[in-house]
Amino acid sequence: MGAEEMVAMARAPLFHASREAPPAVGPFKAKVDWDGLRHRLHGALLRPGDPGFEDARKLFNPLNDDHIPAAVAQCESAEDVREGVLAAANRVPLAARSGGHSYVGYSAPHRGLVLDLRRMSAVTVQADGTASVGAGACLRDVYSGLSQANRCLPGGSCFTVGISGVALGGGIGVLQRKFGLTCDHLVSADIVTADGRLLTVSAARTPDLFWALRGGGGGNFGIVTRFTFATDPAPTLTVFVIVFPAGSAAKVLGAWQPWISAAPNELWANFNMSGGDPPSCRVAGCFVGPSSTCHPLLDDLISRSGVMPDRRTVDERDYFRAMRFFSGKPDRESFVASSRVLSKPAPDPGAVVAVLTGRTGMSLIVDALGGAVADVGVQQTAFPHRTAFATAQIYATASAASEAEVTRSVAEVVAGLAKLGMGGGYVNYIDPALPDWPRSYYGPNLERLRSVAHDYDPDRVFDFAQSLSRA
Repeated sequence: MGAEEMVAMARAPLFHASREAPPAVGPFKAKVDWDGLRHRLHGALLRPGDPGFEDARKLFNPLNDDHIPAAVAQCESAEDVREGVLAAANRVPLAARSGGHSYVGYSAPHRGLVLDLRRMSAVTVQADGTASVGAGACLRDVYSGLSQANRCLPGGSCFTVGISGVALGGGIGVLQRKFGLTCDHLVSADIVTADGRLLTVSAARTPDLFWALRGGGGGNFGIVTRFTFATDPAPTLTVFVIVFPAGSAAKVLGAWQPWISAAPNELWANFNMSGGDPPSCRVAGCFVGPSSTCHPLLDDLISRSGVMPDRRTVDERDYFRAMRFFSGKPDRESFVASSRVLSKPAPDPGAVVAVLTGRTGMSLIVDALGGAVADVGVQQTAFPHRTAFATAQIYATASAASEAEVTRSVAEVVAGLAKLGMGGGYVNYIDPALPDWPRSYYGPNLERLRSVAHDYDPDRVFDFAQSLSRA
């Protein structure tokens, strides 16, 4: 089997959205001095009609193309970000954009100002192993820069996702059971606050804000311009995909749940089910160590399931090539999606499979937590799902013509999973239709997050439909 086929088989989409119309412009009393802002910026300020504006404004999901900002500031420094915040604050909607994967387009506020951070993407690894990462870096930048220094950082899968969204929402990924979440490695962050201050946030200097930045979601407290992360030595990794025959999903899920619960922290795997009649499924994952140690673990899963797979692929890789294996390739992709959280394994795997039966074009991806994720207390960082068994991603391809129908279908699956005891949601899979979204995203950390958001943004400069100021 070729590498491209392996990637296609293993890819578990990590981009999720539910749809809503572009938000209306608020009752702003003052206008932005666009000409003055353009003069003060080192980077370019693009407005509708300017060359490059159309490309600069578009996000990953084409279903968000109806979000047309008033301007895109292509920031080159923290000072550019500061100028943008001061110029636009409480005059037009304001948001930062790094990877552009905001699932419902929050990083391109309609008729607002986008502070595009992608030119701030440098990755530098210090002698002590800490890494300085510009807030506009995508995961390809991060993994490439770290691998050249033989270091690693746990993070998401898709190479074009921005490090900012990943880290600020928590940062789940294929190395999390061994190394923890991305936010667990945060040492400090440089941030521009709503009143234009440039702060370096750390546990010693600003403990409440530092706590909130580790899982409180992007866009709530200010705009991070640079991260400093602790990293680990880059290990040899084994990636794998096991494809099972259609109709076996209930048996495989029933075996996968106790198998991954008992697995060593070095092993991470997900259960990926594609809707149909009957649904089909595969298990894909990553093992921190050699393939010789991984193979017996996979044998155990197959034995537990009692199902002979159609295909089994195992490949030993270095850190960068392993991350690339899970990365996917599309530059843009139209989709509707949401999430749920499994506090414990599903007691009736057949009922889970039934929720997706007949829903062609939709996937349910169950990503295992546990291991090092659970070694950190629920309220030690803002990420609240420390003791959960797994996150569940509901992902459906869509087009402009099918969007309304697909959105209804995703909502039905979300409701069906809730009836099976799956509540909560992951803030990086942001979904305006998620019931009780503030408590779903933040659980017992909600009140403290509200307080921190009010302390640093009392005038709601960084306001959007699911900001903490509205929670």
